[in-house]
This record gives sequence, C-alpha cells and structure tokens, in this order.
Amino acid sequence: MFYTTDTRQHGLAFDPFKALVVPRPIGWISTISEDDVPNLAPFSFFNAIADNPPMIMLSFGGHNDTLRNLQANGEASCSFANKAMMDQMNMSSAGVDGSVNEFELAGVVGAESKLIKPMRVADSPAAMECKLWKSIELPPRADGSAGYTTVILSVEGVYINDDYIVDGRVDTAAMEPLARLGYMDYAVINKDNMFSLNRPEVDADKKTATLKSGPWSGKY
Repeated sequence: MFYTTDTRQHGLAFDPFKALVVPRPIGWISTISEDDVPNLAPFSFFNAIADNPPMIMLSFGGHNDTLRNLQANGEASCSFANKAMMDQMNMSSAGVDGSVNEFELAGVVGAESKLIKPMRVADSPAAMECKLWKSIELPPRADGSAGYTTVILSVEGVYINDDYIVDGRVDTAAMEPLARLGYMDYAVINKDNMFSLNRPEVDADKKTATLKSGPWSGKY
C-alpha cells in the first residue's frame, strides 16, 4: 500500500504512522504549575538528540499542562518508566484537570531534585533534571488546526540508582525500561531481547571494512 500524508487516506482502522516509528522511549515528565501543583505525564514523542552538551526533545499535540508549565517556569524532570511502574505510568497519562496532583493520582512517590524544582519519580531507575532551551511550533495539521509543539531541553543533572550501575556501566537490561509501539502496544527491554554489535573496522585503504562477531570489544 501507499498513501500520501496530506490526505491520510490509508484505508486502515487507525493511522499507521506511530506503529512504524518504533520503538520509542518514554519520557516520564514532571513539571510544576504556577500554583505549585506537581504534574506528571508520559510522552513517547521523546528522545535524546545530543550528548555533549546533553539535550533531549519532546513534542506536544496541543497546549497541555506539561507544556504550559514548561513555558512558564522552564524546568522539568524526566524519569524513566520501567516494567515495575507500568501501571503508574499509564495512570499518569489520564487527561485530568491541571489542579490535580498526578503524583498522587498515579500513586507515585516523588523525590526532590538537586537543581530544579520539579520532583523526579523516586522509584524510577534514573532521571534527568532539565531546563527549557527552545520551543518550536511545528506546521499545522492536515485539517488546518494547530500542530505540535516541540521543546528542546538541556540536561543539567542526571540521577541513576546505584543498583543499576555494574562494572562502570549502566545495566539497561536490569532496569527493564518500557518502549512505546503503535496503537496501545508497549514492549519491555530486558536481557532476553538485548544484544551487542561491534562497530565495523575500516581498513587502511578507507575503502573496505570488516565486522567482528562475538561480544562487545570495548570500543565505543
């Protein structure tokens, strides 16, 4: 099949776009309103975009509470949702009124951040303390209504639970982070579905390269 995105006439029950761009990490974003109400919500239009300096992005389909809070005070904490907290993550996605403390709604315990006011999720294996760098309005939707807003955040500090640091590396498999797929589907990253690949080694002539099989060589 083929369809053009301006017409969106794909003939399927649901738009397939998000089922194709997978898996997507989940940014569990906490902010604080101007009335000091904690807000917590998961986003799958989220990813890292640079590591030096570290920057992340997330996109919003509409001016929701998280975006309003970010634009008002410029701070957010990004915790990582894992298998152990999937129900809490899902509950925090409820579109409740901005006056609701979503930490309490989802049954999540907050922990104080070091550099910013918004709390992190205490039981999350890792979290990033972020400040707003830039907000970008994306093109309107196909029907002419307001499009998405993308925000780029600078990562000012990183928290990692020491239990997940093994031999100087983060044990991602032990964290069991959640990944967002299409529709209402999710996946869990764990030791059963993780593997390593060595980078190709370019030969001296710069025209050929070889691959070495086996465990990670330690080159990064």
